[in-house]
Amino acid sequence: MKKQSFRNLLFFITIGLLMACSSDIKVDHFIEKQPPITPDYTEVTIPPNIAPLRFKMPDCSGISDLRAVFEGGNISVKVPGRKKQISISSSDWEKLLKESVGSFISVRLQTKKDEEWTEYAPFNIYVAIEKTDPYIAYRLIEPGYEIWNEMGIYQRCLENYKETAILTNKMTNYGCMNCHSFCQQNPNKMLFHLRIDYSGTYVVEDGQVEKLDTASPLVYPSWHPSGDFVAFSMNTTKQMFHTTDKNRVEVMDYASNVVVYDLKRQQILTSPLLSSSKSFETFPTFSPDGKTLYFCSSDSVSMPDDYRNVKYSLCAIGYDSDTRSFGNQIDTLYNARKEGGSVSFPRVSPDGKWLMFTLSSYGNFSIWHKDADLYLADLETKFIQPLSVLNSNDVESYHSWSSNSRWVVFSSRRIDGLYTRPFITYIDTEGNVHKPFLLPQKDTDYYTSLMKSYNIPEFITGRVEAKSYTTGHSVWGLNRK
Repeated sequence: MKKQSFRNLLFFITIGLLMACSSDIKVDHFIEKQPPITPDYTEVTIPPNIAPLRFKMPDCSGISDLRAVFEGGNISVKVPGRKKQISISSSDWEKLLKESVGSFISVRLQTKKDEEWTEYAPFNIYVAIEKTDPYIAYRLIEPGYEIWNEMGIYQRCLENYKETAILTNKMTNYGCMNCHSFCQQNPNKMLFHLRIDYSGTYVVEDGQVEKLDTASPLVYPSWHPSGDFVAFSMNTTKQMFHTTDKNRVEVMDYASNVVVYDLKRQQILTSPLLSSSKSFETFPTFSPDGKTLYFCSSDSVSMPDDYRNVKYSLCAIGYDSDTRSFGNQIDTLYNARKEGGSVSFPRVSPDGKWLMFTLSSYGNFSIWHKDADLYLADLETKFIQPLSVLNSNDVESYHSWSSNSRWVVFSSRRIDGLYTRPFITYIDTEGNVHKPFLLPQKDTDYYTSLMKSYNIPEFITGRVEAKSYTTGHSVWGLNRK
């Protein structure tokens, strides 16, 4: 209630100030509601180092013109509509951000119809003090996951609109590539998997590519903070495509275990508690101090007949990197047998305070489960709550923390139910979650024309400097030996 009251007070103050300084703008009518813009950037919280938020009116029938007034601190910027879009310039946007850190940018949208101007109620864009990491990395892939002929791992600078390829499968004989992962958001230390011709797990460190020597395929990686170990699951999976079920695609574990790979000794480590024939273990993730390994575990059942009865608990086990040994007991944070849901994608904030995970009604392939929602666990109190501010009526699935624990990027199908798009949200030190915003693009129609999904969005603290061609050539060379 206190937060809402404060925002209401800001709203009325903003109205008074804007009316006092709008004498040079002719407005014939006022509407008390905020404008129905797309993407919806009304009342969102953004970092002070984000590219301009550009938007449009989804229904411009009868509207001959539009314009917007942005105000932050002592800066006021009038932006004319072009092609029914409000595209504020990068230079004006940067000035507004600089003036509004710790406060907000107010936006008034005005539309022209029959030679008269109508102004909507203003909306605010709140600017946090804390920056976000300047890049995210992701895979772009066809949404059905059965087409491999064109995919790649890309990086996008959040401070502008520039996207570059980290690696595309044109360089790897058009095979499947997936599960890119970075050691503590370090762009110079990453790994990824390749399937088909050049199958295997590859580590890229300071531009040098190494292929891990493993007999079994490794999946779902998580780096130990030391950079010397990586936790993986070893899964035997099969896909099923539904024709009538609302969940279009199902990926089922027929067997799975969790292991830790020692990069220096090139050895696989595990424990009977992580590799039981009576359980399916998957989605490992290390704590920031490296002393705890979280993972998901389900009772093994007959597959595929009982795939809807597979429900994963959220578990934890100790790990000692000095002795390369695991604890002798498993702790359960979310008990699927009692609670009835199924956990996937556990991720711990770098400050060690929070653990975010995805919860759906069954299984572990939650990226196609329409009931999949994001939850947050307080690792001190063990209190778990749904993140209603982030969740929608469609899929919310993969998520990643920024290096300062204040920002989360997550994938959602809320726009059209088919393609996953990246949303970013601010989480303050008390765990309060703010309204998320869609990753801004230079053209507001970008997502309408892009026929690919954003898969596994990951924050990174800088640009991956390894060239796509060089990495691809190294992969080719390693497989020619």
